[in-house]
Formats: sequence, structure tokens, C-alpha cells
Amino acid sequence: MKTISELTDFYYKTLYPVLEELEKEREAVKSKVIKIGIFYTLIVFGIVFSIFKYLEFEAFVYIAIFYIAGWAWIYKFLISDYASDFKQKIIAPLIKEIDENLDYLPDLHIPLSNFNRSKLFTSRPDRVSGNDYVRGKIDNIDIAFSDFHAEKKHKGSKGRESWEKIFKGLFIVSDFHKKFHGQTVILPDSAQSLLGDLIGGWLQANNFSRDELIKMDNVDFEKEFVVYGTDQVEARYILTHTLMQKLLNYKKKTKQPIYVSFVGGKIYMAIEYNDDMFEPSVFHSLLNYKIAMEYVSTLHLVIGIVEELKLNQKLWSKV
Repeated sequence: MKTISELTDFYYKTLYPVLEELEKEREAVKSKVIKIGIFYTLIVFGIVFSIFKYLEFEAFVYIAIFYIAGWAWIYKFLISDYASDFKQKIIAPLIKEIDENLDYLPDLHIPLSNFNRSKLFTSRPDRVSGNDYVRGKIDNIDIAFSDFHAEKKHKGSKGRESWEKIFKGLFIVSDFHKKFHGQTVILPDSAQSLLGDLIGGWLQANNFSRDELIKMDNVDFEKEFVVYGTDQVEARYILTHTLMQKLLNYKKKTKQPIYVSFVGGKIYMAIEYNDDMFEPSVFHSLLNYKIAMEYVSTLHLVIGIVEELKLNQKLWSKV
């Protein structure tokens, strides 16, 4: 895999001129989106105003849902050609530059089975979606990743359905081709950071949906992450000081929640993002587009973890 410096040079020397051309297309699409958005809003509000006195409160809820869903469909339709151009001219070449053995499938996503096997989330999703699926090898390491959105369905007392987000962001799986004896799961330490060492630590230790709590000897790592596993010794062999520092550096740089697990012969990683990483917004300039380099940093982190484990003779001499 090329270095971050090499990929940054490629981005600015090769892709940036293309971004400048796409910026003109973005401005045109933005203008169209604003005009149609105003027209759509006026029509909906006009209809509502004309029948206002006949409506009950609950009807306004359904109208709001209809308005939002309708606009989401219209917006996606309006930007579809622009988004396709962006992915074809920017994302696809970047993927090939990272490694020519990678295949980019913009309309697919990671299989649900990978998400469930990761043990990163205790809820099983009832609905999933995603896109920008990449699979192949980087430095002879099998890897696959995509944007992924998993949701859980709930029913209220009146039978009304609602959907709860389990995860939305970048999901990565790397086949390590070596078996871990146990399972090790690393999660964001939300309990301790929100509730303090005493209460947060108690909640961590009594999380009955997880395996045994594993305390690490890195104070900074303990502040950011919580580790659960089935094998205390193996977990400590996996989480070397170098590996913990890699995760800390990445968390500090991106400021995004990060989840990692070591299950079977695979490494799973989930990084939360509120938006699809490669769905370009028409309301932000492409010339300030930094997400591609964040993407590259993430892949370097995954490859770095695999290489660190390959070099960890203590771990494999134990097996």
C-alpha cells in the first residue's frame, strides 16, 4: 500500500484538477436543488394551509413525515448524476491508486453476516443499507469495507413502527488467516467518560451483554476505550502498546467513535459517521473535501494493525 504522503500527492496532483471541474457541476446542481426545494415547500405548505381547519394534530405528524421523505427522494434524484460523476472520477481512481488489487462496487455494501459476526454490537439489525463497497487485497492482506447503516425496528403501544440506529458509518473486515483462541472486543468508553471512574467502571464490569472486562495498563487507552474478551491473556498479547497507541492516535485525529474486534481469524472495525463518506454534498465545496484523506488514514490503520499482529511473536508462540 502506498504511503499517506504518496496518496496525498496523487490526490492533489491528479484528482484536484478534476475536483475543480466537478465544482462547476456542483454549483449548478446546488442552484437547481434550492429552486426545486423552495417550489416543493410552497406546494406542500399551500396544500396544508388550504385544508388546515379540517386537520387534527396527528395528521400534521404524517404530513411532516411525508414532506421529509418526499424531499429526501427528490434530493437524491436531483444529485444522482452528479454523485455518480464524483464517484467515477474521484473515488474509483483513488481506490485503484491505493492498491490495484481492489475492486470498487459503488452500489453494494458489506454483507450483513460480517456485521453480525463482528460481536461489535449486541443488537441484531432488522434493516440494513449501504454503498461504496471495496474488496480485494492490500499488501496481500484480504480486506473489504463499505458504508453501512444498520437499524433496529421497534413497535410502540399503538403499533406504530419506529427505527433505532444501531450503527452508521464505515465498516471494515480483514481476514487475518490465523485463528484467535478467544474473542476480544474494543469499544468506545462512553460509560466512564460520562459517569466517572467509579460509576462508569462499575457499569463496565457489570455489562452482562458482554464478555469479561479486561483492564489494560495504558491509562490513556483506558480513558478512551473499554475492552471485553473471553481470554485475558490473549487480549493482552493482541493489544500491544504499539497497537493501543495506533488506536489512540487515530481516535484523536478523527474524533470519531471507533469499534474493533478480533473474532475467529478476522479483524472487524466500525467507525461512526453521520453521513455516507462518499456521497458528496452539494452545499459544501469539493475543493475543501478532506474525507478522502481520512479514508486513506483509516486503511493505513487497519493494515498497520494486521502487520503489528503478524510481527507479534508472543501471540503466535502461545497458539
